Amino acid sequence: MESSSWLPPRRHRVNSPTPEKRVRRGACKPGIAVPDHIVWSLFNTIFLNWCCLAFSVRARDQKVAGDLEAARRLGSKAKCYNILAVMWALVPPLLLLALVVTGALHLSRLAKDSAAFFSAKFDDSDYD
Repeated sequence: MESSSWLPPRRHRVNSPTPEKRVRRGACKPGIAVPDHIVWSLFNTIFLNWCCLAFSVRARDQKVAGDLEAARRLGSKAKCYNILAVMWALVPPLLLLALVVTGALHLSRLAKDSAAFFSAKFDDSDYD
């Protein structure tokens, strides 16, 4: 009895790339720059926005792996999420500041008008 008769026959990969077509990992073309916005994403993690950093790291991984199209796509997503994160971090405090300033101005005007009302002098003839 043959010992390897129970094993299925070995199949060879038909579409295996030839050595000329293989992409060397870690090699990017020298003239192509793919932005991954990693520094901007690290800044946004201070404001507890982790999705920007995730997309930036994935874009950097794809760039290192040699898949420039995926790196561009993920870098673009990281850029969009970074823009949204900056707007989310800046707009609410600015709105709050605007509300506080307009409220303070309104209260100061109201206080000035009521001070003028309570400082009015009445004559005794007004009560007759």
